[in-house]
Amino acid sequence: MLRSVAVLVLDELAVFEFGVLCEVFGLDRTDDGVPLLDFRVCGLRAGEPVTTTGHVQVVPERGLEGLQGADLVAVPATGLRAFPEEALQALRDASAAGATLLTVCSGVFVLGAAGLLDGRRCTVHWKSVDELRARHPEAIIDPDVLFVDDGNLVTSAGTAAGIDAALHLVRRELGSAVVNVIARRMVVPPQRDGGQRQYVEQPIPQCSADALAPTLEWVLENLHVEHSVADLARRARMSDRSFARRFVAETGTTPHRWLTLQRVLLAQRLLEDTDLAVDDVAERSGFGTGALLRHHFRKVVGVAPADYRRTFQATPCPEPAAASA
Repeated sequence: MLRSVAVLVLDELAVFEFGVLCEVFGLDRTDDGVPLLDFRVCGLRAGEPVTTTGHVQVVPERGLEGLQGADLVAVPATGLRAFPEEALQALRDASAAGATLLTVCSGVFVLGAAGLLDGRRCTVHWKSVDELRARHPEAIIDPDVLFVDDGNLVTSAGTAAGIDAALHLVRRELGSAVVNVIARRMVVPPQRDGGQRQYVEQPIPQCSADALAPTLEWVLENLHVEHSVADLARRARMSDRSFARRFVAETGTTPHRWLTLQRVLLAQRLLEDTDLAVDDVAERSGFGTGALLRHHFRKVVGVAPADYRRTFQATPCPEPAAASA
């Protein structure tokens, strides 16, 4: 049962991520039937201001002793990568005492520095995945999800994914009725579909070989037609085997995977910028059928084309109202 929540704030605190924790766990919603939690904002010392990325300061009411006995200890994002040892020890003590640990975005680096990620499943914002792997190679990082629930360790990806993780914890500890009330008040879905893979800008494999570049440029202009390795090799004036070997050496991937990625990238642009039906998007991007597009799109992006469009389709700004004469 979740009764008490302690939030550890450190310098270079990200105010949005901190605000998410205050919004989900810190507000009094007893009028709506939500249990009131013992909510503590804790710093190194009570009353000592913490700097933030938002050009304001946060003054914690409690010191590190506030972490003691908390059911949940949450660490919001921070720009720091070196942390006070006394804060790290307080986190170790809280974990050893049975607290569940929750991080929002880069808050996971604090737990990593405390040695609490080794052998544990976790996640972080997609831009920080490589850094987290380099700093904490023993952590088991899933880069494609909004959050990871590993029992007494819950980590979330960037920024708004903290809402997903926090609401998940409320559901897990207090039930669906409570989380639905909080989500409704926050005007957010109780649970989002998909993962953070859909928000990642897909890299386009580069090619430096003069012999391949003209062929690949032609393919990009003609993604809607069929392309076999034999056809591409012939256009590049190579044997099939030489072309395939050269292609992997120059791009780091196979011709088939490269072509599939380019078609998915084109489909993303069409879903964002046009109102074409999914079958028409499939035809223009070279997948031929909506079923084939859905298969490859979900495999690369992590969600269905229709769900991606709902999230990312550009909405034209309304025309300004004409001034009355």
